[in-house]
Amino acid sequence: MLLWSLPRTVCVLSVCVCLALTYEDDDIEVNYADTYYNEITEEDTPVPTSSPPPCGSPDLNKWDKMFSMLENSQMRENMLLQYADDIIKVEIGSLRGEMLRFIAQYGGSCGAAVETAGRRMVLQLENRLRESLERIRLKEQNSAAARNSIGNSNHLEATLQQLISTVQTQANRLAKLETSCFSSPGTGMGMNSKRSLLPEGGAAEILEQEVASHQAALNGLQAALLQVRVGLAEVLSSSQQRYLPAGCEMALLFPMRSRRIYTAVAPEVPLALSAFTVCMWVKPTAASSKTVLLSYGDRHNSFEIQLLLAHTSALITIGGEAHLVEARGVVKSGGTEDWIHLCGTWSSEQGLASLWADGKKVVTTTGVAEGHVLPDGGSFQLGQERSGCCLPNQGNEYRVPGFEAGFEPKLAFTGKMTGVNMWSRVLSGEEISQLALREGRGCGQRGNIVAWGVTEMVPHGGAQFVN
Repeated sequence: MLLWSLPRTVCVLSVCVCLALTYEDDDIEVNYADTYYNEITEEDTPVPTSSPPPCGSPDLNKWDKMFSMLENSQMRENMLLQYADDIIKVEIGSLRGEMLRFIAQYGGSCGAAVETAGRRMVLQLENRLRESLERIRLKEQNSAAARNSIGNSNHLEATLQQLISTVQTQANRLAKLETSCFSSPGTGMGMNSKRSLLPEGGAAEILEQEVASHQAALNGLQAALLQVRVGLAEVLSSSQQRYLPAGCEMALLFPMRSRRIYTAVAPEVPLALSAFTVCMWVKPTAASSKTVLLSYGDRHNSFEIQLLLAHTSALITIGGEAHLVEARGVVKSGGTEDWIHLCGTWSSEQGLASLWADGKKVVTTTGVAEGHVLPDGGSFQLGQERSGCCLPNQGNEYRVPGFEAGFEPKLAFTGKMTGVNMWSRVLSGEEISQLALREGRGCGQRGNIVAWGVTEMVPHGGAQFVN
């Protein structure tokens, strides 16, 4: 091994000796005389030159600036509109999703609640109709005068029967609606399973269709109930026009305006009063500028007490026409088809006078005939005013020598009147309100001066009592 590497080592040494001899023979000269420095002398300083200006924009006039502003504002407006549109779309989308989730979660319970309330309302209405029918039948059986109006009774009964059948039909429709849509658990599960098999959009469309169908059914029910309500109002209005209010069993009928038609009242108690309350139910056919309901006077003063109507107003005077109290808007223009309860009160202590209409105080005035005392011995009549024709004589009979000289037809009352009562004191507001109850028993509360159904009242010239 040593013998083999020795020749190679000798060869490498010989090569190195040859290279060294070669570099010794070459002269390499390095000249460091010329030195160069990186500096700039004053003679070689370059002259500065101005650089060209950047790209300049041309001068803009005021119109260019205005158009630029308009373009910028329009861009901002478009951006704002786009932003607002995006916000509204997102909000509406989220709101629609929430509404659909709400309907899907609570639609059945809300529908059931609405349906239950509708059925309860129908049942209550049916019970009210049956009660009204029973009351009308009882009144027909107890009223002797009703025998002459069998045709009207049959028509009214047929109308009520028709209304009851309509209500029953609506109740059946509600029952079908409840069975098919709301109260069946299996139906709801089936609907939910169908929705689960459909995509979200299809389920929403089915839900909307179901809600629309239920809404249409409820709208139809509401329209039917409104028709029933209108029919019931017509029946009640007809009943009110036909029957007397407050339990009254008779009324005074003044068929037309005439100087001969009036009703004389003969109180058994003297009218030397310093306070009073007078009440009555009236149903005027028409009211002129002065229509007399009640009048009391003597030889010296024909206008001691007057209860009047004047178109749509009610008026009362005490001690003369100078002491006048007016309540406006009490009567409908051209008369009324319904009964009106009127009361007038007065006290001489402070001259306090009030007018009441349908149980409510309409007007109060002080200083009306303060300190005055109503005289006794005068004439008291309904439907006309005393003007010297009808003073009682010694036999307590009314002398009527000439109606033409005493009464004026334009002042006469035309219509019906009932429940005329008079007290020697001022009734309280609660007492007057009880008298004015249409369904109450006001005619049973009689005055101590004039008592309806007890005090003598004599119709004249065509006035008559009717049931």
